Amino acid sequence: MRLSLLAVPAALLLASNAGAQSGNYPSPDTGPISTVQVTAPVRLSEEQIQSLRGYYALSNGWHMKVDRASKGIVARIDQQPPIRMVAVSADKFVSRDGNVTMDFNQGDNGDEMTMSYVPDQRLAIRYVVTATLAQR
Repeated sequence: MRLSLLAVPAALLLASNAGAQSGNYPSPDTGPISTVQVTAPVRLSEEQIQSLRGYYALSNGWHMKVDRASKGIVARIDQQPPIRMVAVSADKFVSRDGNVTMDFNQGDNGDEMTMSYVPDQRLAIRYVVTATLAQR
């Protein structure tokens, strides 16, 4: 009897979170910064930025366009507001508030990336999405 009582709440929890990732976009980095992160910005050459630019097909069905920005890159997922990212290494970029990170040049051909983000500051959850460069 005890086993069946535990199975029902677990099933409800799984059902309530099913598909949640597809609707929770990363924030556009416009809110107040609640943490302090000190990193020295990395200057990248035009060739390094050019190698990251393009359209990425994310593993959860989203599409992301990456372009050059004044101090790094800007990523736009679907029709959401842009996310400005600064370089912390040649292949890693972080949003100003630290809630979004992108690691580029992964995979055998260097055409894959991983994005990690916190969709809501009030939740203790971080999503990880992988992507493949679809078009330059």
